[in-house]
Amino acid sequence: MSELVEILLRPELNDPTLIIALDGWIDAGGAADTAAEVMSDQASVSTLATFSSDELLDYRARRPTMHLLAGVVTDLDWPKLELRGGTDAAGNDVLFLTGAEPDRLWRSFIATTVELALSFDVKRVIGLGAYPAPVPHTRASRLSITTSSQEVSDTLPGLQRGTLEVPAGVFAALDEEFNASGIPSFGLWAQVPHYASNLPSPAAARALVEGVMEYAGLSFTLEGLGGEVKASRLRLDALLESNPEHQPLVEQLEQAWDEGQSADAAFTSLDGPLPSGEELAAEFQEFLRDRDPED
Repeated sequence: MSELVEILLRPELNDPTLIIALDGWIDAGGAADTAAEVMSDQASVSTLATFSSDELLDYRARRPTMHLLAGVVTDLDWPKLELRGGTDAAGNDVLFLTGAEPDRLWRSFIATTVELALSFDVKRVIGLGAYPAPVPHTRASRLSITTSSQEVSDTLPGLQRGTLEVPAGVFAALDEEFNASGIPSFGLWAQVPHYASNLPSPAAARALVEGVMEYAGLSFTLEGLGGEVKASRLRLDALLESNPEHQPLVEQLEQAWDEGQSADAAFTSLDGPLPSGEELAAEFQEFLRDRDPED
């Protein structure tokens, strides 16, 4: 095994699914991070392997967090990249590759990760992500698929499929190598409303967990996300009520969603420009600051 990874535990696993959610690209609303955290908490995971952060990460871009107490440094939390394993509610084995997306040595990291997955007899790989899209917060978050395998794509109905050229994250390269090595791999991407993409999106996180359950046959509970989804919806509703000039945009997005238009088509059907996500996020934060705590 490569020097980039240290294996700490090697339990006996039965056809585990590997779920990948790496910080760095692209995770609008922190949906993928939240989804992975929800599932890994329920799976009671243990760390099975750790990757060499010194080799893979640029600490000037991902600095450790310093904990300071009365002028005394009590701890430094270094960014991590690790493989953890546990079981879902039905007893299925599941692995999670989480942490910071590597800043360098991508090809070596990819080769090492595929070798590690093969050594753990991984059955399938699912990458998680989320991206801003012209969709309304008043509708369920749709999921899109990316995969380097047409065969894998053909087995996954009911997912959005885009056509575009964008910068790739490391999962795109991992997906290519996983499929080439015989491990079916695909990415699930939740659509987050463009005008709220800088805000936490529990609805998109819930959609990702639901997608993992549907397309991987895993079992998790969504109870913990229900309250957060409801609270987020109510806050966005209140924001729009206090800024009625944005309401026509949401109505247009609702119409496009209800008519089954793709995100690309929705972009071209809008009468006016999409508001800045940063602008609306700032408005939302101001709204929360000004709101009566008793409300």
